Amino acid sequence: MNLLVWLEPWEFSPTVVVAVVLTAVLFARGVSKAKVSIARQLSFWFGLIALYVALHTRLDYFFEHEFFMHRAQHLVLHHLGPFFIALSYPGAAIRAGIPFSWRQRFVRPVLQTRVVRATLDVVMHPVVAVVLFVGLIYFWLLSPVHFVAMLDWRLYRVMNWSMVIDGLLFWWLVLDSRAAPPARLSPGRRVLIVIAAIPPQILLGAFIFFSSHELYPVYSICGRAFTWLSPMRDQQIGGLLVWIPGSMMSVIGALIALRHWMRLSGRGRLRDGRKAPAKAANPAHSRASPAGQP
Repeated sequence: MNLLVWLEPWEFSPTVVVAVVLTAVLFARGVSKAKVSIARQLSFWFGLIALYVALHTRLDYFFEHEFFMHRAQHLVLHHLGPFFIALSYPGAAIRAGIPFSWRQRFVRPVLQTRVVRATLDVVMHPVVAVVLFVGLIYFWLLSPVHFVAMLDWRLYRVMNWSMVIDGLLFWWLVLDSRAAPPARLSPGRRVLIVIAAIPPQILLGAFIFFSSHELYPVYSICGRAFTWLSPMRDQQIGGLLVWIPGSMMSVIGALIALRHWMRLSGRGRLRDGRKAPAKAANPAHSRASPAGQP
């Protein structure tokens, strides 16, 4: 069989094609201007291709007809793909790839609107970021919600895109290599939020794995791609994918965030909140002393 056949979409989606092609073109245009290293380029292309494969190939048939394949898909959409895209730090390259007149006329005004800024402030708040990252996994795996999402193609696409967007926002927040500011969070908080996302994933994966009954009968009703795999075995493998690889990705993210923290600390680029008030108080004290002298 021709392997290229697997790259054909199971269900064509113009949204996926436009989003992937536009992102690829902007990054390719901006690479030379932003001087992106080969390692970062490889990380970006790996992440983008992984998202495309998980969204727009014949594998989508298996994602819709086996629970463990569905969990593998979301592992790519929510963890692997966004992780490697964020790890490539593509912001400067993508920005450089946008024509200057477009940035001035469209991009900058939109990003500076009150609605966009307020939305980003909310979704990228550390507590909200963790709740969204873990909460979306739980929400789409609620049995009644999952049943409807796998039957309604519109809700199915909303589910997949919500995982992609949230994954990009979360990993962008965690893997930011800069000090704060300009980064939204300090290095220490970036380590904490990704660690906070680990226990809920372990609990959910363990619950699915050890469950004594079938939680997601939609796959049996619609027909399974692998008839030789029992429903309970399929569910156990899916639970393991939530439990182990998902948690391990968070551990790797925490280690990278910790590395950034140590690097910034070694270069003296972390703000010390204790020293700033002291420095501000000393001049006032020195000015007041002469006035109080007899």
